[in-house]
Amino acid sequence: MPFPVLFGISAAFGLAAWGAVARHYIWPMLRELPSPGNLKPILLLNAFRFLGLAFIVPGVVSPELPASFAQPVAYGDFITAILALLALITLGTPSGTVVTWVFNIFGIADLILAFYLGGRISLPEMPGLLGAGYFILAAYVPLLFIMHGLTFRILLRTRVFTPSGGKLSTA
Repeated sequence: MPFPVLFGISAAFGLAAWGAVARHYIWPMLRELPSPGNLKPILLLNAFRFLGLAFIVPGVVSPELPASFAQPVAYGDFITAILALLALITLGTPSGTVVTWVFNIFGIADLILAFYLGGRISLPEMPGLLGAGYFILAAYVPLLFIMHGLTFRILLRTRVFTPSGGKLSTA
């Protein structure tokens, strides 16, 4: 079977499997937790986005993996991990709400950019360039997409703070 088809199947199954896990286990648990504590598990998971730095580590990926893909993906993931930790530290404060929104918007944009850049260099047609990084894209990235969706859902349902310190309901 051609590698682009295998890559597509892996991504689709990753989304389907993590979607089912989120629907049956993760979302019911998060829905029951009080806000903003229900964002903690998602932020902690995204703190591991430093793993994206693997795309610039020789031996993990092929040295022929174009830097035009590897560097933006690696550093975008690293920045997202930093934003997740900042959001976690400030969670429950007015600035924490803002940082969480910034984290989530930046994080999902980073994932979308990675798929765009991968398509631009025809990554699914070049087996071997990803090396062990293939598993990040096949198993971890689908989970991250699902978690960003849940974060948007939580943020849109949760009370948010105004700059003056009062609360506004967005639900």
